[in-house]
Amino acid sequence: MRLKSIFTNSFGILLSRITGLVRDILMTSALGASVWLDMFIVAFKLPNLFRRIFAEGAFTQAFMPSFVASAHKGVFATAIFLRFVLFLLGLSIIITIFPEPLTKLMAWGWDSDKISDTGVLTAINFWYLDFIFIVSFLAALLQYKNHFATTALSTILLNISMIAALLFYIKSDPKTVAYALSFSVVIGGLLQVIAHIVTIKKLSLHKILIGGWRYKKVKNIEEEKKKFNRLFFPSILGNSAPQLAALLDTFLATFLVTGSVSALFFANRIFQLPLALIAIATATVLFPAVSKALKHNNQALAYENLSKAFWLLTFLLGAAMIGGYFLAEPIIWLIFEHGNYTMQMSQNTARVLQMYMVGLLPFGLAKLFSMYLFASHKHGKAAKIVIYQLIISSIFSLILMKPMGAMGLALAGSIGGWVLLILTIREVGFDIFKEIIKSKKSLLFVLSMVIFGMIFYSINSYLVIWIRT
Repeated sequence: MRLKSIFTNSFGILLSRITGLVRDILMTSALGASVWLDMFIVAFKLPNLFRRIFAEGAFTQAFMPSFVASAHKGVFATAIFLRFVLFLLGLSIIITIFPEPLTKLMAWGWDSDKISDTGVLTAINFWYLDFIFIVSFLAALLQYKNHFATTALSTILLNISMIAALLFYIKSDPKTVAYALSFSVVIGGLLQVIAHIVTIKKLSLHKILIGGWRYKKVKNIEEEKKKFNRLFFPSILGNSAPQLAALLDTFLATFLVTGSVSALFFANRIFQLPLALIAIATATVLFPAVSKALKHNNQALAYENLSKAFWLLTFLLGAAMIGGYFLAEPIIWLIFEHGNYTMQMSQNTARVLQMYMVGLLPFGLAKLFSMYLFASHKHGKAAKIVIYQLIISSIFSLILMKPMGAMGLALAGSIGGWVLLILTIREVGFDIFKEIIKSKKSLLFVLSMVIFGMIFYSINSYLVIWIRT
């Protein structure tokens, strides 16, 4: 297991998330839980939704094993790049002209004036998707060469762009701030593309693409593209499910009290920090390595990497889950309770965060086992699993939203996370899972979690009294 690469990737993600938190602090300070903050979050969520489905999700999961197996990597990469760029460019033009129907899907409970105002922000933000696809494509080439730092660090550029906009317009009216943030998102995407192009040039990977342009007609390239399609379309289905769940939560939150959309957004931001630092960083690093091992029929090496990563994630995510649950209120107070973000908003967000934290461990481990399925070219199986998860989490969202509000939506997502983990392990193989957990580390994990729980509970009891007196 490439621990150095994992920690490098985690460090880059950490810096990115820290700047993201600074951005969110400034955002809440400038806008509070206002209507313009809710509108910007909805507009910003749309390109992120498509980014995770197409660019960073389905594309990467299908492209990496296909690229590893390709006999004509330059031609294959160029052909796939052109197809996606042209599609996304056309989609962005359509959204720019007709932004309101798509916006309405995200915020069905809003009136026509609010949808109209949000639609303009949606049209601006959506162009970020074009840039982030280029970033994802170039990042996949860098991952093939075991280079992860540029991609992990490049999100800082997006955050810096948004922070600069907030600092410059922080004293302006909320509408101006929302527009400034939207344009800064597009500028941040452009900066990320430039950073990746520079690294591609330094590692001489541009020669692959140049070769692809020169020799477009190669035997068997059409067959390779068909194989990519067979992986990509199930990946779209699989990656759409969790994003549709997030979309449904936002949609349902628009029917709840004002601030529910913001509470879900900011609580999820905290939840995503340990998930990205630990689980996503590990799965990203292992994905090309496991893909190469399975291509050469070296299942022993693939299983070894899976086992080591499992215990690393289990201990780290378990501690983060318990700490995040018990220390939710102090964490939200420290990060967000400034300016227009009141104590009541902070407490509501903390309760939502606790419900998200219940699902941290299963979501993280599911990332790991799903990575193994993708490396094994079992994209269709992975897609079916997440569809089942979507159905179950959606049912619980509808059941829990009335009695629990935004907390119920977050808890429904966590329930779906446990379902996702169980079904994914079943597909990978319970025998493999039993071999992994048949270790003294299992007892050590249980004991350490009990100790962590006692410690974090005691710390929280003291901190809550201190910050509220």
